[in-house]
Amino acid sequence: MKKRSVKLIAVPVALTLVAAACGSDDEPAEESTEDTEAEAPAEDTEDEAPADAAGDFGGATVTITGPERDDPSIASLNDTLQAFGETVNLNIEYTGDADWEANINTQVEGGNPPDISFFPQPGKLADFARDGFIVPVSAEVDATIDANWAEGFQIYGNVDGTQYGVPAKTDLKSLVWYQPAAFEEAGYTVPETFDEFTALVDEMAAAGGAKPLCVGIESGQATGWTYTDWVEEMVLRLHGGDVYDQWVANEIPFDDPQIVEAMDAVVSLWTEDNVFAAGGSIAATNFADNGQPLVDGQCFMHRQANFFAGLFPEGTVFADGSPEAVDVFYFPDINGDRPVLTAGIYAAAFNDEAATMAVMNYIATSDYAAARQANQKEFLGGGDVLSGYLSAANGQDPSVYGPLEQGFLEILNNSDLARFDGSDLMPADVGAGTFWSEGTSLVNGDIDAATAAANIQASWPS
Repeated sequence: MKKRSVKLIAVPVALTLVAAACGSDDEPAEESTEDTEAEAPAEDTEDEAPADAAGDFGGATVTITGPERDDPSIASLNDTLQAFGETVNLNIEYTGDADWEANINTQVEGGNPPDISFFPQPGKLADFARDGFIVPVSAEVDATIDANWAEGFQIYGNVDGTQYGVPAKTDLKSLVWYQPAAFEEAGYTVPETFDEFTALVDEMAAAGGAKPLCVGIESGQATGWTYTDWVEEMVLRLHGGDVYDQWVANEIPFDDPQIVEAMDAVVSLWTEDNVFAAGGSIAATNFADNGQPLVDGQCFMHRQANFFAGLFPEGTVFADGSPEAVDVFYFPDINGDRPVLTAGIYAAAFNDEAATMAVMNYIATSDYAAARQANQKEFLGGGDVLSGYLSAANGQDPSVYGPLEQGFLEILNNSDLARFDGSDLMPADVGAGTFWSEGTSLVNGDIDAATAAANIQASWPS
């Protein structure tokens, strides 16, 4: 509620500042006189405002860094940003960095940060904001965010009631991968509610043959992270956004009965009858090794984020109506609020220069999202190729997305509640530590949910 009250106030402030800027465009500094004002009718000032608002930054350079470093992402980011830069006479340069997290710290400590950087973890963005390293967005950018992004995607760029981050990329986690033809052949239908989902799992298990689910949580030093995603999904579905937020902030402790219930709900579903684990056990099966058994018919469903499209066997076709095609459906809700679990990237600025804020404002728009998607697909050959990019910005041109990606957007656009990956928001000792390790022990049957939750809570930094 605090965030929303701030945002509602920000819109009229933005309009006031824009109006003030329009007035000053025709009255430069101290040189304006009453005669000059008399010669310039008010309607001419208003007519000139849009052109002035477009801006001409005299060829200035805006530098941007971030963790996206694959060739399609770098190419599409630079093509998209440079095309915008040409409209306002700006040179915009994006550099992807494999060691972004370490290097952005070094750059800030050395007093030489970029103008803008992309943050994959809202917690780090918040730390930088509280330390005074990044600046709040301008009123104009704030209004653009309001116009293009639902509240659930704005809040993780907001720190203590002030907006610092612009949503720039969205990952959707609340997906279940399946083969429609396999469902049809077996007489199964896509579940609309979580009760229908668990009933379908029971029906599939009773029928024998292919298991209902493919599951694996092995990921080297990060083993267990896929279990945390499932728990986050269940906290949202069982108890809603307010409880989720309080849990992530440790206002509700990990060993609260509501959280223990969510943790237990996952392992209760992951029984031997219900799960195919390619590695012999869930904890020994790499999270990436669940695409092959699904297309081979060893399981019917796999819950995983949109990026998993790239982990299916080469040659897999998606959502084209063919018998072998793979598609997705929404991981069903419980309370009718259609929650989605997300991850993503936020842009934040290290200075409040007009050129910097102009770029931030563009990144906040649906035009940026559609242009980046189109450029990324073009780099990869066009057609219905999966780009690897997704944005939840409102008002995008859906034609730049392929059929499967349009399914992702439909799920995002139909959600009433969106929350960022909770483990990415928690202190690292917990979110990337005990939540993984204790969760793995729970999945292995070494401890129960209450013990795992108590151990995680005990590790929370004071």
